[in-house]
Amino acid sequence: MIHSCRYRARLVVGRRSLITARGNPHNVDHAFLISAGAVALAEIGDKTQLLSLVLAARYRKPLPIILGVLAATLVNHAGAGALGAWLGTLITPTIMRWALAASFIGMGLWILVPDKLDEDEANANRTRLGVFGATVVAFFLAEMGDKTQIATVALAARFHDFFGVVAGTTLGMMIANVPAIILGDRFAHRLPTKVVHGIAAVMFVVLGAMALFGVGL
Repeated sequence: MIHSCRYRARLVVGRRSLITARGNPHNVDHAFLISAGAVALAEIGDKTQLLSLVLAARYRKPLPIILGVLAATLVNHAGAGALGAWLGTLITPTIMRWALAASFIGMGLWILVPDKLDEDEANANRTRLGVFGATVVAFFLAEMGDKTQIATVALAARFHDFFGVVAGTTLGMMIANVPAIILGDRFAHRLPTKVVHGIAAVMFVVLGAMALFGVGL
């Protein structure tokens, strides 16, 4: 009887330790889904989506362009996510709450500003690297300092989940860009850009309010 009780106690402790080691899957799901949804909405009409349209029209080879966008996004957002996770360990909870609230609300307002693709960015794909390499270079450079990259930093700092956030933001980028690459102008002309931007703006403002008041997701 005593041995049975000890075994059960060890089993319970072991299960709790395993759950702790793996993290809270509920929080991971939220980080992934919120990151994917927020970035997918923010990417609509963004300069990187416009770049996808330019690349698709110029090369007419969807597969290497899609793979190039995926590779560039993974590298770019991995760096942004690592920066966000690192900042989350340095800043005090109070300062972090205010900084995140300001960044999310600022992101919501930024989304409402129409974006455009600079000529230098549009021509950045003129390299000898082939379609895939040209896409990686052009998309990576266009994403530097872009709203979706900054959103990745803020989301990683907010959720403290590097892999969930990076996977989510990458999925969001692909959701927005793959149809643009495949369908081209037909896809862009049918998008209710203003409506989508309004939804994305509201979403980021809500995230900012939740961060400000310390409300968990």
